[in-house]
Amino acid sequence: MERLEFRFLGFPEFRLNGRRVELALRKAAALLIYLAEASGPVAREVAATLLWPEADEQAARARLRRTLYKIRIAFGNEIIAATGVSLSLHPALSAEIDTRIFEQACNSGALDKAAEIYKDDYLAGFLLPDCPQFEEWVFFRRETLRGRLVQALERLVDAKIAYSQPRGAVVHATRLVALDPLSESAHRHLIRAHLAAGDRAAAERQIDTCIRLLRDELGVAPDPATLAMLSQPTQDAALDVPRTRYVAVGGIHIAYQIFGSGPTDIVLVPGFISHVERIWEDPGCRAWLTAVSRLGRLILFDRRGMGLSDRVGARPTVEATAQDILAVMNAAGSRRALLVGASEGGPGCIRFAVQHPDRLTGLVLWGSLAKGSRAPDYPHALTIAQYDLWKQRLLAGWGGAAEIDTFAPSLAGDRQARTWWAGLLRAASSPGAVAGLLDALRDTDVRHLLANVSAPTMILHRSGDRAVRIEAGRFLATKIPGARFMEVDGDDHWFWVGDQQALLDGIGALVRHG
Repeated sequence: MERLEFRFLGFPEFRLNGRRVELALRKAAALLIYLAEASGPVAREVAATLLWPEADEQAARARLRRTLYKIRIAFGNEIIAATGVSLSLHPALSAEIDTRIFEQACNSGALDKAAEIYKDDYLAGFLLPDCPQFEEWVFFRRETLRGRLVQALERLVDAKIAYSQPRGAVVHATRLVALDPLSESAHRHLIRAHLAAGDRAAAERQIDTCIRLLRDELGVAPDPATLAMLSQPTQDAALDVPRTRYVAVGGIHIAYQIFGSGPTDIVLVPGFISHVERIWEDPGCRAWLTAVSRLGRLILFDRRGMGLSDRVGARPTVEATAQDILAVMNAAGSRRALLVGASEGGPGCIRFAVQHPDRLTGLVLWGSLAKGSRAPDYPHALTIAQYDLWKQRLLAGWGGAAEIDTFAPSLAGDRQARTWWAGLLRAASSPGAVAGLLDALRDTDVRHLLANVSAPTMILHRSGDRAVRIEAGRFLATKIPGARFMEVDGDDHWFWVGDQQALLDGIGALVRHG
């Protein structure tokens, strides 16, 4: 069998049976890249529109035919299987694609191999400025792969330090800083690695670099916890951050943390974005988590496909979130817990409450909803068209403080909060990956489950919430038997911003009840 080798991490390279093939036309290369990355056949009209958006249908199809001919001439072989309606890589050929090998290494936990394969960013230096849809697709794919590299490097730093290989930790942490020089979290990883290697001078230089970059580029100061790392060299790198652990659910590794030691377990189920380590970098969020840990043993986790948990190809569902909750509770040795569902985490909590009522002492829903989009009998959400427009706006701003004025309007002008949120987004997911999650949320509907929730339930919602309307919270309260509803002043969707006491009091009340 003849063998194709495609290298997309860096400027693209193509080989057939070890022989490098030069493609003079960039659109020929782009077509091959797109077909190689596709999960199945690609419609001819899709390929033609993607690469010749300015041409009419007839002209675009003619250019596509000429490009296919030039690819065949360059390779001296028929490497594309073409029908009258679709295109795909020829099934008789064996194709080795570095992006697939990289992702498989990440999935299997072969993180050293993954870091070695990732030589450069996806299609670095390869541009098609007259093809905006192709460029957008490349951007999403690049961000997905970069996000997986960051996740792999963070886990490698932890592993190298844990297994007394600090020099290796320094190498990986140095790559983290190079990927995002304005990430305070990346600087912390490198400072910790230097300290583990016994190189205090290097750690001091890295703190100075972190201070200078944050001051000059963002006009902010490092978190005091970063500065305290030198005075507490024997402490774990995460300082007061709990150790991240993993539990496997059907081959998918879920990242979770345990914080505090109270008699009641409190499981926090996050909204659409989370990262169990980066959330501690925001002073307000850290203060809120610390306050909750005084009420009981706090258990945090990243849902599958998000944060430090394994990426998955399928769209996340409320059933999958319920499975993740159960697995994390079992791994943490939690027999019964108070479940706190924030925003989009609420529907998964509702599913869990119906499936496992014996595992709950209570349910708290903050800024949550029962259905992701509007229906004639559910006017409390955006229409599908409005939702898709909002999603496009969010994804277009990815890499920056996307939609912070929706989620936390009181912090929209806070440079430190904006920097933290942008870094959290980049570390937690990527535009391409989160698009599927948002589509799953849009299609979520757990209204039929609400009457079956038997756990004591409290629902809290801010009066001016811009992300999820307060009517959605009221709807939950009217449909869940015996649920209490509390309206909280303010416009912020994030639970740790603005008045936090109402939520803390609500959790405390259910802790005492349980």
